[in-house]
Amino acid sequence: MANGERASDVALHFSGREEVRENSFRRVWTQELNDVFADVARYYDRANYVASLGLWYVFRNSFLATIKLHSGQDQLDVCAGTNAVGIAMLRKQPDLNVFAIDRSAAMQEVGRQRAAREGLHIESIIGDAHKLPFPDNHFDVVTLQWASRHLRVMELYQEIRRVLKPGGYFYQCDMLRPGTRLVEHLYYAYLRVSLSVTAVLFQSGATVRNYKKYFIDALSLFYSAEELSQLLRHLGYENVSSKTLLGGMVGIHKAMKP
Repeated sequence: MANGERASDVALHFSGREEVRENSFRRVWTQELNDVFADVARYYDRANYVASLGLWYVFRNSFLATIKLHSGQDQLDVCAGTNAVGIAMLRKQPDLNVFAIDRSAAMQEVGRQRAAREGLHIESIIGDAHKLPFPDNHFDVVTLQWASRHLRVMELYQEIRRVLKPGGYFYQCDMLRPGTRLVEHLYYAYLRVSLSVTAVLFQSGATVRNYKKYFIDALSLFYSAEELSQLLRHLGYENVSSKTLLGGMVGIHKAMKP
């Protein structure tokens, strides 16, 4: 009974947190983020490199190093953006079947061009990550990078679990809410400066410049690395592990569908 009560408490906790996030950001998520990503698509990777003081590829390589691949596997990259992960996976394992889904046609067009320049094929789908257009038990590997804080994560993680094959792995890397208040305050202060500077350097449109507050608010209402691990276990994933970078500002998670 106690275990049942604890599971119920966990469910209520995360459901409540998700309701607060959605009520706070519903309009941005459903109506406005597409315009933001249409603006940043052409310079997305370069801007993130500058904003992270050159650590962007360190984060990416740390994430990619956790992903185990085998010949002929089916991989889905969720919120694939400019296809950085899919391209890296095909460089590592050329006979993968890689699918990408993203709501931003502008970001995926940049990703398509990048893959084509290297002679790589990634099957691109423009659609909602919360409603993946694939059958159950379909993918060996699902990846997600730099996007979960803009999504309804409980719903998303359940959908990813559905399309994973038993024994398949989900890998995620994202900016998180740090576990300590001091690091959190320093983090947000730096983001305010770096977002303003990159907006000027890359001549971002008004849509992007007006969303500095949203990006920080989205992090402040998001989860720490340990909370995301707890959520993944609650949703039925096993072998959940995580590591953090920069005092919890960035988190990398790995979880298996039993």
